[in-house]
Amino acid sequence: MLEIRRLRLLRELSIRGTIAEVSDALSYSPSSVSQQLSLLEKETGVQLLRKVGRRLQLTPQAEVLVAHTDELLDSMERAEADLASTQPEIAGTIRMAVFQTAVLSLIPSMLRQLRTNYPHLRVEMVQHEPETALHETWARDFDLVVAEQYPGHAAPHYAELDRKILTHDAIRLALPAHSDAMPDEFHLVGSIEEAASLPWVMEPRGAASRHWAEQACRLAGFEPDVRYETADLQAHVRLVESGNAVALLPDLVWSARLPEIRLVNLPGAPRRTIFTAMRHSSAQHPGLLAVRSALHEQANSLPQD
Repeated sequence: MLEIRRLRLLRELSIRGTIAEVSDALSYSPSSVSQQLSLLEKETGVQLLRKVGRRLQLTPQAEVLVAHTDELLDSMERAEADLASTQPEIAGTIRMAVFQTAVLSLIPSMLRQLRTNYPHLRVEMVQHEPETALHETWARDFDLVVAEQYPGHAAPHYAELDRKILTHDAIRLALPAHSDAMPDEFHLVGSIEEAASLPWVMEPRGAASRHWAEQACRLAGFEPDVRYETADLQAHVRLVESGNAVALLPDLVWSARLPEIRLVNLPGAPRRTIFTAMRHSSAQHPGLLAVRSALHEQANSLPQD
């Protein structure tokens, strides 16, 4: 009989691409991964891997096994969810991946609520960019992801993930508050077009928010002078507050603090979409249902634009 642990290693190799990445993902040594895959080949009696350059490629026979492994893992998750549903208390560990503004605005109150209502439920959280978090949730590294997508920039879709919209928040032009200490050039701005000559702070290239922000500026008729790049939106806020830059920021940034800046609406009133996603095979797990429900409660309690 085939061993599920070895089958999972083969599946991980199909996802990660290299033995080294599989060993990092599962905390095995590379030699142990190679040994277990060799044993799986002996068990099946067929070639599962072949070298293509410096990489290993799965054979058609290996792809058949990977497809069946996905079905087995789904079945096991459904069994775990059904078993957990028979227990008198909601317990266990839920692994979450979230993006920064969700960490600041939604997660603290949600965790406090869960600790009070479900003291035996453990929630572990890692901050990740949405695209990475969605992929890792599909790959079974996380149980639940809180992700974002900008207008016209849909986050990757995985058929295996159950996605539900959590909330929307407006995106606005952020400027320094009117003050004698701030340069006059900021005071004169009342639209995105009038910010064309100002210095900008944006997220690094490759982020959906960066691409969206650049497009918003180009549609307004100018190429932004991006002098500062950082993925930390709190750093964006400080650069704006201090009169060093302007930025396009979503309203969820302000749910954990009072804005000390001036916000200007954008043409078309663009809004960011925030959503949760989990695997369909685990979507009925009582612990996951409790976490998702608590997230929606917190989102519903936020001020609406």
